[in-house]
Amino acid sequence: MGVFDSFKDKATDAVDDHGDKVSEGLDKAGGMIDEKTGGEHSEKIDQGMDQAKDRLDSLDGQDDDINS
Repeated sequence: MGVFDSFKDKATDAVDDHGDKVSEGLDKAGGMIDEKTGGEHSEKIDQGMDQAKDRLDSLDGQDDDINS
């Protein structure tokens, strides 16, 4: 098992166990970025956060861990 496989397994377990906290963290990070850019890139930030959530949620092949 390579380093990236190990990282993916750990990330998958974290999302499975704490999907709600991961979602909250992404929302908080997106809000801070939006604030720092003065709301100038809100739409792109929202799109990026949604994509990040979707990708993390689908690590285990199911869309059941993170609520958008």
